[in-house]
Amino acid sequence: MSTDLRAGTAEGDGSPSFERTASDSLLERVQHALHRYPALSPAIVLVASCIVFTIFGDGKFQQPRNLGIVLQQTAVVGALAIGQTIVVLTAGIDLSVGAAMVLSHLVMARLSAVNGWPGGLALLVGAVVATAAGALNGALVTKVKLPPFIVTLGTLNVFTAAALVYSKAQTTDGGDMGTSLLWLGHTIKIGSMNITSGVLVTLGMYVVFAYILGNTAWGRHIYATGDDAEAARLAGIDTTRVLLSAYVVAGLVFAVGAWIQLGRAGSASSNAATDANLDSITAVVIGGTSLFGGRGVLWGTLLGALIVGVFRNGLSLAGVDQNYRTLAVGILVIAAVAMDQWIRRIRK
Repeated sequence: MSTDLRAGTAEGDGSPSFERTASDSLLERVQHALHRYPALSPAIVLVASCIVFTIFGDGKFQQPRNLGIVLQQTAVVGALAIGQTIVVLTAGIDLSVGAAMVLSHLVMARLSAVNGWPGGLALLVGAVVATAAGALNGALVTKVKLPPFIVTLGTLNVFTAAALVYSKAQTTDGGDMGTSLLWLGHTIKIGSMNITSGVLVTLGMYVVFAYILGNTAWGRHIYATGDDAEAARLAGIDTTRVLLSAYVVAGLVFAVGAWIQLGRAGSASSNAATDANLDSITAVVIGGTSLFGGRGVLWGTLLGALIVGVFRNGLSLAGVDQNYRTLAVGILVIAAVAMDQWIRRIRK
Protein backbone atom coordinates (compact mmCIF):
# COMPACT_ATOMS: atom_id res chain seq x y z
CA MET A 1 0.00 0.00 0.00
CA SER A 2 2.87 2.36 0.84
CA THR A 3 4.33 1.74 -2.60
CA ASP A 4 0.98 2.64 -4.20
CA LEU A 5 0.79 5.82 -2.17
CA ARG A 6 4.29 6.88 -3.17
CA ALA A 7 3.50 6.16 -6.82
CA GLY A 8 0.39 8.28 -6.60
CA THR A 9 1.97 11.24 -4.85
CA ALA A 10 3.24 14.33 -6.62
CA GLU A 11 6.84 14.96 -5.78
CA GLY A 12 7.38 17.86 -3.43
CA ASP A 13 3.77 18.73 -2.46
CA GLY A 14 2.64 15.62 -0.61
CA SER A 15 -0.81 15.63 -2.28
CA PRO A 16 -2.19 12.67 -4.20
CA SER A 17 -1.45 13.19 -7.89
CA PHE A 18 -4.64 11.44 -8.98
CA GLU A 19 -6.68 14.32 -7.51
CA ARG A 20 -4.71 16.90 -9.47
CA THR A 21 -4.94 14.76 -12.61
CA ALA A 22 -8.69 14.44 -12.22
CA SER A 23 -8.98 18.19 -11.80
CA ASP A 24 -6.82 18.84 -14.86
CA SER A 25 -8.86 16.36 -16.84
CA LEU A 26 -12.11 18.17 -15.96
CA LEU A 27 -10.59 21.51 -16.94
CA GLU A 28 -9.40 20.08 -20.23
CA ARG A 29 -12.85 18.65 -20.93
CA VAL A 30 -14.37 22.10 -20.36
CA GLN A 31 -11.72 23.64 -22.60
CA HIS A 32 -12.41 21.10 -25.36
CA ALA A 33 -16.17 21.66 -25.06
CA LEU A 34 -15.83 25.43 -25.36
CA HIS A 35 -13.48 25.00 -28.33
CA ARG A 36 -15.86 22.63 -30.08
CA TYR A 37 -19.01 24.66 -29.30
CA PRO A 38 -18.10 28.39 -29.43
CA ALA A 39 -21.69 29.41 -28.65
CA LEU A 40 -21.73 27.47 -25.38
CA SER A 41 -20.03 30.07 -23.18
CA PRO A 42 -22.20 33.03 -24.34
CA ALA A 43 -25.30 30.88 -23.85
CA ILE A 44 -24.26 30.24 -20.23
CA VAL A 45 -23.52 33.94 -19.68
CA LEU A 46 -26.87 34.99 -21.17
CA VAL A 47 -28.88 32.57 -19.02
CA ALA A 48 -26.94 33.56 -15.90
CA SER A 49 -27.43 37.28 -16.66
CA CYS A 50 -31.17 36.86 -17.12
CA ILE A 51 -31.44 34.95 -13.84
CA VAL A 52 -29.46 37.60 -11.93
CA PHE A 53 -31.45 40.52 -13.34
CA THR A 54 -34.71 38.67 -12.73
CA ILE A 55 -33.79 38.14 -9.08
CA PHE A 56 -32.42 41.63 -8.44
CA GLY A 57 -34.46 43.59 -11.01
CA ASP A 58 -37.39 44.40 -8.73
CA GLY A 59 -39.75 42.37 -10.93
CA LYS A 60 -39.29 44.65 -13.96
CA PHE A 61 -36.72 42.84 -16.08
CA GLN A 62 -38.72 39.69 -16.86
CA GLN A 63 -41.91 41.55 -17.83
CA PRO A 64 -42.89 40.90 -21.48
CA ARG A 65 -42.97 44.61 -22.24
CA ASN A 66 -39.38 45.04 -21.08
CA LEU A 67 -38.18 41.92 -22.91
CA GLY A 68 -39.71 43.36 -26.07
CA ILE A 69 -37.73 46.56 -25.52
CA VAL A 70 -34.52 44.53 -25.11
CA LEU A 71 -35.14 42.80 -28.44
CA GLN A 72 -35.86 46.10 -30.20
CA GLN A 73 -32.71 47.67 -28.76
CA THR A 74 -30.67 44.64 -29.80
CA ALA A 75 -31.96 44.52 -33.40
CA VAL A 76 -29.63 47.20 -34.79
CA VAL A 77 -26.51 45.98 -32.98
CA GLY A 78 -27.40 42.38 -33.82
CA ALA A 79 -27.65 43.22 -37.52
CA LEU A 80 -24.35 45.13 -37.57
CA ALA A 81 -22.68 42.31 -35.64
CA ILE A 82 -23.40 39.91 -38.53
CA GLY A 83 -21.16 41.96 -40.82
CA GLN A 84 -18.61 42.37 -38.06
CA THR A 85 -18.53 38.59 -37.55
CA ILE A 86 -17.83 37.94 -41.22
CA VAL A 87 -14.89 40.36 -41.11
CA VAL A 88 -13.52 39.04 -37.80
CA LEU A 89 -13.67 35.45 -39.07
CA THR A 90 -11.09 36.50 -41.67
CA ALA A 91 -8.83 37.71 -38.81
CA GLY A 92 -9.77 41.33 -39.59
CA ILE A 93 -11.82 43.95 -37.78
CA ASP A 94 -14.07 46.84 -38.82
CA LEU A 95 -14.02 49.92 -36.59
CA SER A 96 -16.10 51.90 -39.10
CA VAL A 97 -19.29 49.87 -38.64
CA GLY A 98 -21.30 52.59 -36.90
CA ALA A 99 -20.07 55.38 -39.17
CA ALA A 100 -20.91 53.43 -42.34
CA MET A 101 -24.38 52.66 -40.99
CA VAL A 102 -24.99 56.31 -40.00
CA LEU A 103 -23.88 57.60 -43.41
CA SER A 104 -26.09 55.06 -45.17
CA HIS A 105 -29.22 55.85 -43.15
CA LEU A 106 -28.69 59.60 -43.61
CA VAL A 107 -28.47 59.13 -47.40
CA MET A 108 -31.68 57.07 -47.35
CA ALA A 109 -33.51 59.59 -45.21
CA ARG A 110 -32.41 62.81 -46.91
CA LEU A 111 -32.89 61.55 -50.48
CA SER A 112 -36.48 60.75 -49.57
CA ALA A 113 -37.35 63.62 -47.21
CA VAL A 114 -35.31 66.48 -48.71
CA ASN A 115 -34.94 65.51 -52.38
CA GLY A 116 -38.33 63.86 -52.74
CA TRP A 117 -37.05 60.52 -54.07
CA PRO A 118 -39.31 57.45 -53.77
CA GLY A 119 -38.55 55.51 -50.59
CA GLY A 120 -37.52 52.34 -52.43
CA LEU A 121 -35.04 54.18 -54.63
CA ALA A 122 -33.60 56.08 -51.65
CA LEU A 123 -33.21 52.77 -49.83
CA LEU A 124 -31.36 51.28 -52.80
CA VAL A 125 -28.93 54.22 -53.05
CA GLY A 126 -28.28 54.08 -49.29
CA ALA A 127 -27.49 50.38 -49.64
CA VAL A 128 -25.05 51.15 -52.46
CA VAL A 129 -23.32 53.74 -50.25
CA ALA A 130 -22.85 51.25 -47.37
CA THR A 131 -21.67 48.53 -49.75
CA ALA A 132 -19.21 50.96 -51.35
CA ALA A 133 -17.91 51.81 -47.86
CA GLY A 134 -17.27 48.12 -47.25
CA ALA A 135 -15.62 47.79 -50.67
CA LEU A 136 -13.31 50.72 -49.87
CA ASN A 137 -12.22 49.04 -46.64
CA GLY A 138 -11.68 45.76 -48.45
CA ALA A 139 -9.68 47.36 -51.26
CA LEU A 140 -7.37 49.14 -48.83
CA VAL A 141 -6.80 45.88 -46.94
CA THR A 142 -6.30 43.62 -49.97
CA LYS A 143 -4.83 45.91 -52.64
CA VAL A 144 -2.86 48.44 -50.62
CA LYS A 145 -2.01 45.78 -47.99
CA LEU A 146 -2.82 47.98 -45.00
CA PRO A 147 -3.78 46.45 -41.61
CA PRO A 148 -7.57 46.24 -41.13
CA PHE A 149 -7.32 48.05 -37.78
CA ILE A 150 -5.59 51.07 -39.32
CA VAL A 151 -7.79 51.09 -42.43
CA THR A 152 -11.09 51.06 -40.57
CA LEU A 153 -9.84 53.48 -37.93
CA GLY A 154 -9.16 55.90 -40.77
CA THR A 155 -12.43 55.29 -42.61
CA LEU A 156 -14.30 55.65 -39.32
CA ASN A 157 -13.30 59.30 -39.39
CA VAL A 158 -13.85 59.62 -43.14
CA PHE A 159 -17.41 58.24 -43.00
CA THR A 160 -18.22 60.27 -39.87
CA ALA A 161 -17.06 63.48 -41.55
CA ALA A 162 -18.98 62.60 -44.72
CA ALA A 163 -22.16 62.06 -42.70
CA LEU A 164 -21.77 65.41 -40.92
CA VAL A 165 -21.07 67.30 -44.14
CA TYR A 166 -23.87 65.61 -46.07
CA SER A 167 -26.51 66.14 -43.38
CA LYS A 168 -25.16 69.53 -42.22
CA ALA A 169 -25.40 67.95 -38.75
CA GLN A 170 -29.20 68.21 -38.98
CA THR A 171 -31.76 65.59 -37.99
CA THR A 172 -34.15 64.39 -40.70
CA ASP A 173 -37.66 63.81 -39.40
CA GLY A 174 -39.39 60.57 -40.29
CA GLY A 175 -42.64 62.32 -41.17
CA ASP A 176 -41.05 63.58 -44.36
CA MET A 177 -39.74 60.17 -45.51
CA GLY A 178 -41.36 57.50 -47.63
CA THR A 179 -43.25 54.90 -45.61
CA SER A 180 -41.06 52.08 -46.95
CA LEU A 181 -38.06 53.55 -45.13
CA LEU A 182 -39.87 53.34 -41.80
CA TRP A 183 -41.46 49.96 -42.40
CA LEU A 184 -39.04 48.07 -40.15
CA GLY A 185 -40.29 50.13 -37.21
CA HIS A 186 -43.77 48.64 -37.55
CA THR A 187 -44.87 47.14 -34.22
CA ILE A 188 -45.90 43.50 -33.99
CA LYS A 189 -47.69 42.25 -30.89
CA ILE A 190 -46.84 38.78 -29.60
CA GLY A 191 -48.92 38.17 -26.50
CA SER A 192 -48.00 40.93 -24.08
CA MET A 193 -44.73 41.61 -25.90
CA ASN A 194 -44.23 44.24 -28.58
CA ILE A 195 -41.47 43.81 -31.14
CA THR A 196 -40.80 45.48 -34.48
CA SER A 197 -40.45 44.16 -38.00
CA GLY A 198 -36.77 44.99 -37.68
CA VAL A 199 -36.36 42.31 -35.01
CA LEU A 200 -37.78 39.68 -37.37
CA VAL A 201 -35.57 40.87 -40.24
CA THR A 202 -32.50 40.62 -37.99
CA LEU A 203 -33.41 37.07 -36.98
CA GLY A 204 -34.00 36.20 -40.63
CA MET A 205 -30.54 37.51 -41.52
CA TYR A 206 -29.01 35.26 -38.88
CA VAL A 207 -30.74 32.24 -40.37
CA VAL A 208 -29.56 33.11 -43.89
CA PHE A 209 -25.96 33.95 -43.03
CA ALA A 210 -25.58 31.06 -40.58
CA TYR A 211 -26.51 28.76 -43.45
CA ILE A 212 -24.16 30.53 -45.88
CA LEU A 213 -21.19 30.42 -43.52
CA GLY A 214 -21.77 26.82 -42.53
CA ASN A 215 -22.89 25.22 -45.79
CA THR A 216 -21.37 27.03 -48.78
CA ALA A 217 -17.93 27.12 -50.37
CA TRP A 218 -17.70 30.86 -49.69
CA GLY A 219 -18.37 30.29 -46.00
CA ARG A 220 -15.71 27.58 -45.78
CA HIS A 221 -13.24 29.85 -47.57
CA ILE A 222 -13.95 32.62 -45.02
CA TYR A 223 -13.05 30.25 -42.17
CA ALA A 224 -10.00 28.86 -43.97
CA THR A 225 -8.64 32.31 -44.80
CA GLY A 226 -9.03 33.47 -41.22
CA ASP A 227 -7.50 30.32 -39.76
CA ASP A 228 -4.37 30.32 -41.94
CA ALA A 229 -4.32 32.56 -45.00
CA GLU A 230 -1.12 31.09 -46.42
CA ALA A 231 -2.33 27.51 -46.08
CA ALA A 232 -5.63 28.51 -47.68
CA ARG A 233 -3.75 30.12 -50.59
CA LEU A 234 -1.65 27.00 -51.10
CA ALA A 235 -4.88 24.96 -51.12
CA GLY A 236 -6.07 26.97 -54.12
CA ILE A 237 -8.27 29.56 -52.39
CA ASP A 238 -8.07 33.09 -53.77
CA THR A 239 -7.66 34.68 -50.34
CA THR A 240 -7.50 38.22 -51.73
CA ARG A 241 -10.88 37.78 -53.36
CA VAL A 242 -12.31 36.18 -50.21
CA LEU A 243 -11.13 39.06 -48.02
CA LEU A 244 -12.50 41.69 -50.40
CA SER A 245 -15.85 39.91 -50.62
CA ALA A 246 -16.05 39.71 -46.81
CA TYR A 247 -15.86 43.50 -46.48
CA VAL A 248 -18.28 44.07 -49.37
CA VAL A 249 -20.88 41.69 -47.92
CA ALA A 250 -20.39 43.29 -44.49
CA GLY A 251 -21.12 46.69 -46.05
CA LEU A 252 -24.37 45.37 -47.51
CA VAL A 253 -25.32 44.02 -44.08
CA PHE A 254 -24.62 47.46 -42.55
CA ALA A 255 -27.12 48.91 -45.04
CA VAL A 256 -29.81 46.64 -43.64
CA GLY A 257 -28.77 47.78 -40.16
CA ALA A 258 -29.22 51.38 -41.36
CA TRP A 259 -32.75 50.55 -42.54
CA ILE A 260 -33.56 48.95 -39.19
CA GLN A 261 -32.18 52.02 -37.39
CA LEU A 262 -34.44 54.31 -39.45
CA GLY A 263 -37.51 52.28 -38.52
CA ARG A 264 -36.60 52.07 -34.85
CA ALA A 265 -35.75 55.77 -34.38
CA GLY A 266 -38.27 57.19 -36.83
CA SER A 267 -35.67 59.77 -37.86
CA ALA A 268 -32.10 60.06 -39.11
CA SER A 269 -29.30 61.78 -37.25
CA SER A 270 -25.51 61.93 -37.44
CA ASN A 271 -25.53 61.21 -33.68
CA ALA A 272 -27.39 57.91 -34.04
CA ALA A 273 -26.03 54.66 -32.60
CA THR A 274 -22.98 56.22 -30.94
CA ASP A 275 -22.08 52.90 -29.26
CA ALA A 276 -22.55 50.77 -32.40
CA ASN A 277 -18.83 50.21 -33.01
CA LEU A 278 -18.09 49.05 -29.47
CA ASP A 279 -21.30 47.05 -29.12
CA SER A 280 -20.90 45.18 -32.43
CA ILE A 281 -17.34 44.16 -31.58
CA THR A 282 -18.43 43.25 -28.05
CA ALA A 283 -21.24 41.04 -29.38
CA VAL A 284 -18.83 39.22 -31.71
CA VAL A 285 -16.14 38.65 -29.06
CA ILE A 286 -18.55 37.66 -26.28
CA GLY A 287 -20.28 35.40 -28.81
CA GLY A 288 -17.17 33.22 -29.05
CA THR A 289 -15.73 34.37 -32.39
CA SER A 290 -11.97 34.55 -32.12
CA LEU A 291 -10.33 37.90 -32.89
CA PHE A 292 -7.52 35.84 -34.46
CA GLY A 293 -9.92 34.51 -37.09
CA GLY A 294 -11.07 31.08 -38.23
CA ARG A 295 -13.22 30.14 -35.22
CA GLY A 296 -16.74 31.07 -34.22
CA VAL A 297 -20.41 30.64 -35.14
CA LEU A 298 -22.97 33.29 -36.03
CA TRP A 299 -25.47 32.10 -33.42
CA GLY A 300 -22.87 32.91 -30.79
CA THR A 301 -22.83 36.48 -32.09
CA LEU A 302 -26.61 36.69 -31.67
CA LEU A 303 -26.23 35.52 -28.07
CA GLY A 304 -23.45 38.09 -27.60
CA ALA A 305 -25.68 40.88 -28.91
CA LEU A 306 -28.44 39.78 -26.54
CA ILE A 307 -25.97 39.76 -23.64
CA VAL A 308 -25.01 43.37 -24.40
CA GLY A 309 -28.69 44.33 -24.59
CA VAL A 310 -29.56 42.47 -21.39
CA PHE A 311 -26.64 44.02 -19.50
CA ARG A 312 -27.45 47.57 -20.57
CA ASN A 313 -31.16 47.14 -19.87
CA GLY A 314 -30.76 45.26 -16.59
CA LEU A 315 -28.23 47.72 -15.18
CA SER A 316 -30.45 50.61 -16.28
CA LEU A 317 -33.44 49.14 -14.44
CA ALA A 318 -31.21 48.70 -11.40
CA GLY A 319 -30.45 52.43 -11.48
CA VAL A 320 -26.77 52.01 -12.36
CA ASP A 321 -25.13 55.11 -13.82
CA GLN A 322 -24.47 55.11 -17.58
CA ASN A 323 -20.71 55.31 -17.03
CA TYR A 324 -20.74 52.12 -14.97
CA ARG A 325 -22.91 50.38 -17.57
CA THR A 326 -20.22 51.13 -20.16
CA LEU A 327 -17.61 49.90 -17.68
CA ALA A 328 -19.50 46.61 -17.33
CA VAL A 329 -19.52 46.11 -21.11
CA GLY A 330 -15.78 46.84 -21.22
CA ILE A 331 -15.11 44.24 -18.55
CA LEU A 332 -17.17 41.75 -20.55
CA VAL A 333 -14.97 42.34 -23.59
CA ILE A 334 -11.75 41.82 -21.61
CA ALA A 335 -13.11 38.66 -20.01
CA ALA A 336 -14.25 37.31 -23.39
CA VAL A 337 -10.85 37.93 -25.02
CA ALA A 338 -9.09 36.27 -22.06
CA MET A 339 -11.41 33.27 -22.42
CA ASP A 340 -10.67 33.10 -26.15
CA GLN A 341 -6.93 33.10 -25.48
CA TRP A 342 -7.34 30.25 -23.00
CA ILE A 343 -9.50 28.22 -25.40
CA ARG A 344 -6.98 28.68 -28.23
CA ARG A 345 -4.25 27.14 -26.06
CA ILE A 346 -6.09 23.81 -26.12
CA ARG A 347 -3.89 20.71 -26.26
CA LYS A 348 -4.92 18.58 -29.20
